[in-house]
Amino acid sequence: MKKIALFLFFLSFLLAEAEAQKKVRFGVQASPSWSWLRTNERKLEGVSSNWGVKLGVLGEFYFADNYAITTGLGFGFNQGGSLQNGYARYKPWDESDLSEIPSDTFGIDTKIHYRVNYVEIPISLKMRGGSSEDARIKFYAEAPIFTLGFVSKATGDIRGTNTQNLEDIAIRDEVSGLSLSWGFGAGIEYEIATNATLVTGLVFQKQFTDLTRTELVSNEPMGELTKKDSKATFGNIALRIAVFF
Repeated sequence: MKKIALFLFFLSFLLAEAEAQKKVRFGVQASPSWSWLRTNERKLEGVSSNWGVKLGVLGEFYFADNYAITTGLGFGFNQGGSLQNGYARYKPWDESDLSEIPSDTFGIDTKIHYRVNYVEIPISLKMRGGSSEDARIKFYAEAPIFTLGFVSKATGDIRGTNTQNLEDIAIRDEVSGLSLSWGFGAGIEYEIATNATLVTGLVFQKQFTDLTRTELVSNEPMGELTKKDSKATFGNIALRIAVFF
């Protein structure tokens, strides 16, 4: 984490130097987020969501007065949600230590909860406008937003059982290490000082790579477990709160 913090500081310094050219500006964000899971398998249903936060630095590279390519480096904390099992026997995690509970195979209505942290690199096209060129308030839209994410930490919980509930399980090996997502956003900018602009808006993000790895399932209480390669992805809505200099 120290190396990442130093890199963020160095990146902020470079963007501050580039701002002198008036075609680049940098900012920092602290954005509350709300995420959830969905699957392509009807017996694995997304049933709850996670509150999280996105932190990081942002850079805007203007190639015209109101058009920019935006990018940055940040962290998405506590992304994910819960999946409710509909199989008679369900084994979602094969690599994790579940020795504290009687069995690593679960029954119907068991809830498997994911909490995943990402290092994220977004890139997007930003368009903005206002009542005049010198207006202090401007509106903006970003589309499309593509985000490359790398898992830094993943933990999970098992809920909804009588004897197999367990919290804070290390599941880093149970999730895909790489994430690709798309999205869009919109909001307003308010110039609070000559060299400081407050930005707020909403950003939608939808993962299109699979978060989970292959599960083992059976439709019969005593049936043999077989592989089920379902696809689970998260959606995310963040309240963008950022300051640009």
